[in-house]
Amino acid sequence: MSLTLATPHVEAPATALAPREQEALRYIAAGCTYLQTARLMGLSKHTVDAYLRRIRAKLGINTTAEMTRLAISLGL
Repeated sequence: MSLTLATPHVEAPATALAPREQEALRYIAAGCTYLQTARLMGLSKHTVDAYLRRIRAKLGINTTAEMTRLAISLGL
C-alpha cells in the first residue's frame, strides 16, 4: 500500500471563501479549537463547524491537516 499526498485541485481558493470562512480557517490553522474560534469570532461553535464544513465542501478537503496546509499556502 502506498500513500501519496496530493494538494486539492482548487481554482482561486482564497476568492472561493467568504471573509468569515477565511477568518475561521485562519484560527483553526493557528491551532485554535472550534470553541476557541467561536469565542474569538463571537459565534457559536456550531456556526464555526458549519463554516468549516462549507470550506471542506468548496475546496474538496477532508481533514483539518489539509485545511491547515491550505491556510499556510494562502498566507492566512
